[in-house]
This record gives sequence, structure tokens and C-alpha cells, in this order.
Amino acid sequence: MAVLTAVILGRLVLLQGLDGTAYAAAASADRLREDVLAATRGQILDANGNPMAYTLSARKIYADPSLIGDPVAAATILSGMLGAPVNQLVDKLQADNRYQVLAERLEPSLAAQVMNLGIAGIGVEVQPLRIYPAGSVGAQVVGFTGADGSGLAGIEQAYDELLTGTPGTTSYEVGRSGAVIPAGGRTDRPAVPGGSVQLTIDQDVQFHLQQQLDAQCADGSTENAQGVILDAHSGRVLAMATCRSFDPNTASEADPDTLGNGAISGILESGSVAKAITLSAAIEEGIVTPDDVRLTPDSITVGNTTVRDAHPHNPINYTVTGILAKSSNVGTIGIARELGNERLEQYLRAFGVGEPTGIELPGESPGILVPNQEWSIAQSINVPIGQGFALTTLQMASIYQTIANGGVRIPPRIVASTTAADGTVTESAQPEGVRVISEQTAATMAYMLEAVVGEGGTALNASIAGYRVAGKTGTAQRPNPACSCYAGGGFWTTFAGFAPADAPRYVMSVMLQRPDSGVPAGPVFKNVMTFVLAHEAVPPTGVGRPEFILIV
Repeated sequence: MAVLTAVILGRLVLLQGLDGTAYAAAASADRLREDVLAATRGQILDANGNPMAYTLSARKIYADPSLIGDPVAAATILSGMLGAPVNQLVDKLQADNRYQVLAERLEPSLAAQVMNLGIAGIGVEVQPLRIYPAGSVGAQVVGFTGADGSGLAGIEQAYDELLTGTPGTTSYEVGRSGAVIPAGGRTDRPAVPGGSVQLTIDQDVQFHLQQQLDAQCADGSTENAQGVILDAHSGRVLAMATCRSFDPNTASEADPDTLGNGAISGILESGSVAKAITLSAAIEEGIVTPDDVRLTPDSITVGNTTVRDAHPHNPINYTVTGILAKSSNVGTIGIARELGNERLEQYLRAFGVGEPTGIELPGESPGILVPNQEWSIAQSINVPIGQGFALTTLQMASIYQTIANGGVRIPPRIVASTTAADGTVTESAQPEGVRVISEQTAATMAYMLEAVVGEGGTALNASIAGYRVAGKTGTAQRPNPACSCYAGGGFWTTFAGFAPADAPRYVMSVMLQRPDSGVPAGPVFKNVMTFVLAHEAVPPTGVGRPEFILIV
């Protein structure tokens, strides 16, 4: 009996003494709660520092109904503060689950007032709100975030890791009722905010480009319209747009067809815009000069394939400049046959066709260019005039950037710099240029492309008062998937060019997708480029246009 008593007493001592610390620690741990502190997502800015995306730290009030002592009393108190009907709050406070959202998107000060009421079972969470102050302007470039805050498109997706930052944690103690013990809260590890991304696009130019493209699509006859503006010498994107944009503030409600960036993901056959590649190659290879004369009929037949000029005509003595200015398919094909398929493919690839540009955006298409050994006879006479291969509107602009930049292609870029959370700024590296044609050939092409926009050319409607302009029109049939042919597929009308022609500053490509070919893209170029030149304070051209001999 004495032995048993001693054992019991010893156990009591152990429980009261040695195990007391362990029990206290266990009780403390049971009262300890840990929450994740979301990192504030970084900003996306335009070239001038205007915010295009930023995050507000709002608050969400929630309830654990199992801890609510008097649902009616609590609802009555909260109703006025949260702007919610009492009966609605009562229903939530009496719900069977343990998590009910009572209010969202609250100012932090209001949430603090709610928490100061000390109602057991009422909690607060930080609710990051992604704000896009420019709305639809640049939306297809900027992108948007999902419900979990991660980037789902555009720059938001491409730079998600940088923008996201690193979450932190906070721990706090709660009493038996579940209410937070005010003196017990502490932050263990603060969140590190995300970095920011500064773009090369100018919000004002972007707005004007979108306005012009939307005007084309307004009546529904133009199914799609795209445009890209590049700096002629750096390749930086000044604006990039597709008509019918969306508001990223309400991306979940947007038409899914508007969410993508068609200027980099959609492909088209550019038509005669691509004749600049064919003639650049022929001039570079010494096959032709601008003033060479070619007797040009209105049609050419190779095998079973016949290609015609846009309008019937008797044989004409075109100069090579005239072949480009009048957009003669027959004259261009004749020159291309002297160049040969192999060399033509080499120049197409050198100008960037068939390869992605590497722009810092997700979803870029490389276009389509099959090896010349696989070209059919029909393809071999259509490729020189811009059909039989496909490219993006961005690639189309890049081709003309190469000519405007003295023959050096600079891969286009849309990110100017990034800034880390500690303030360290990293300027985007200038891509290394690739010489495609000689400076002399580029100057010759600029001269010939200027003839296209002058009297007698096909793009007088793209001319800009006071400035010399170089560019090329294009029209191409769209494939019809119903018949695997071109009949009934509609058309792409295009224009690509640069200004001023004698001292290039900006390059622009435009694409309109329509059921007919009756609406040219040149006027869109004219309207937008006129705005760009004024916006960037580019002085008017000081010398007149040269004289061009098109027909002899």
C-alpha cells in the first residue's frame, strides 16, 4: 500500500511539474494561428511611367458561423457598416459551414473598425485587387490575372514570377471563443512585394491605334483589324493592337475571342506587302536595278497555274520601280524566277519569316514557310507576291523595320526595363541586329517604296502632308476551310511602311480582314502615322520627293 501511494504521488508530481511545461506549450500551440501574407503584385507601366496595372490592398470580412454567439445581434451591428441587409447577414451567420464571406473590396480602415467590434467568429483577410486604370487600352499586351492572382495572358503571364513577389506569414493567438487576442499577434516574416515591368508602348499612341482599328470593325463588315508600330532603329514596340479589345478589370466577363493578341498569334498571307522582300533580294543579288525596264504582260502561266495583274492591260514597259509602284504580280514573278526559289527562301527567312521574333509575350506564332524544295509550281509563283506562306502582323512590321534601318533587322521588343522589389532597375538588353541586305540596297528599296505612295502608285491614300512616306499595299485571298481552297474565303488587305522616308523614325503594319477586298489599309496607316509623327514632334520633311520613272 505504501509503495502504491508513493507511485501515485510521484506521478502527480510529474504531471504538475515536469509535464506542466509541455501541457502549457500544447495549449499555446492550440491557440496559435498562422496566415499567409500575400505579396503585393508589382506594377506594369507604359513607356512614360503611366500605370497600366497595379494592385490595391483591399480587405475581405468573413465569419466562422460556429463561433457566432448571437447571429441576429451580430448581423444588426454589421449591417450598417458593411452595407448588407440584416436578413442576408443572418443567413450567412447561421450557415452550416465554417467560412462565409460577408463583404469584399473594403477599405482597410473600414475593416479595422469591424474588427475593433471584437465580435467572436468575425475575421478579416487581405484581398489584393488588380486594377487596370487604362481599361481596354493595351489590354491584349498587358494581359490579366486569374482569381488566384496569377497572370493568365500577356505581360501578366510572361512576367508572372517577377510580378508576384514572395508571400510572408503572420502568426497570432486566439482565445477559447476564437477571437483574436490583441496583444498576442505578431508578424513572423513580411511579404516581399513583386517587381515592376516598364513597357515600350506609349499609352497615347496605343489608344489612337486602337481607336482607328475599332472604327474599321465598328459596322461588322471588317471582321478583324490589327496594327503594330515599331521604332525604326531600336525595334521597340510603340503600339500593338487588335480591334475589339476587352477590359481586363472584368476579363472573366469578356468574349473569349477578344482575349488573345492576334498581332503576334494570328497568321495571314500578306499579299503584295511581301514584294519588298522579293525585290530586295533581286537588287541585293545584282539581278535588277530600279530603272531596269521589263516588258510586262498582264498574266503569266507556269504549268497549270496562271497569275494575273489586278487589272487587264496590254504589255507595258515597266521599270522595276514601276513594277513595285503599280504592284505588278507578273513583273514581280518574272524577277523572282531569275532569283530562284532557293535564294528567295533564304531572304524570306533572313527577313524573319517562319521564325518567332522572340518578343517578350506568350503565344507568338512563327508563321508558316515550308522549305522551297516542297513548293509546288503554284506555290513557287505565288510566294514572290506574298501568298503561299504566312506571317504575323508583327513580322510584317519587322520586315519593313529592316529596310527602314538600313538593312539591319532588330528583333522587336516590348519590355523596356524591370525593377526588382529592392529598387534595382534592369534595362532590357538591346537585341543584336542582323544584317539582311546592304545599306545601299535598303536605301534603294526605300526610294522604290516611296514611289508606291506617290502619284501613279497604288497607295496615294497613305501619303501624309508634309512628310515623305514609303510603303506598300497588299491584298491576299484567305483560305476557305470548307473547301481547302481560296474561293469564298474572304480577303486580307494590308499595308506596311515607314516615315519619314528620307530619315525613317517609325514603322507601321496594318491588316484588315474582310469578306471583300474593297477597303484599303493605307488610310489607317495614314491616320495613325500622322498622329505618331505629331505626338513624337518629328519635324516635317525638308526636301521634296524624288521624281520616279514608272513606265517608259
